[in-house]
Amino acid sequence: MELAVLLPIAAFIALAAGLAVVLRGTGRIVARTREVERFKSAVKDLATRVDASLDGAAAEIDAVRRRQVDPTAIIETISAAVDAVQRYADEARGLQGPRRAQQIRTDLIADLERAERALGMVEHGTSLMATIRRGPRELEAQTSLKRGYLNLIHAREAIARHALAAQELETDEAAAAAAAKADRWSA
Repeated sequence: MELAVLLPIAAFIALAAGLAVVLRGTGRIVARTREVERFKSAVKDLATRVDASLDGAAAEIDAVRRRQVDPTAIIETISAAVDAVQRYADEARGLQGPRRAQQIRTDLIADLERAERALGMVEHGTSLMATIRRGPRELEAQTSLKRGYLNLIHAREAIARHALAAQELETDEAAAAAAAKADRWSA
């Protein structure tokens, strides 16, 4: 009689323990998915804002480079773009994500710093252009402006690539989670 009572209780305890293990694993997968989604969304939002900020600055810099606009006309734009890029870099430093996303975060910060240096080069070129009209310093101003512009364009493109890499991260994380789950079930 005692065995007839203990056997169903033992089966219930074993079933409950198995269910707890499955729920715990599922909870980890859900947490990882949320973390990836938050990171993905934050990077996409940041890349969109960076692109909008740098697009306007790049258009004005190109106009100065082509001598369609006076160099002093974009001083405020460059200053605002430098300030925005610094804020974006600080925001990128605060991004939290899965371990595999840390390289994307690091590359994003590096390219934001690259954009800041490019804007500094443009600022140098425009200040020279505003004060010098002829001679070797004019060539230095044009070179600085052109290199800064091209570096800014390349930094924008790299930031867009990092946003795409973040979007692809979800698939990789989901595949890794599915593989881990399959390993657990086969063991």
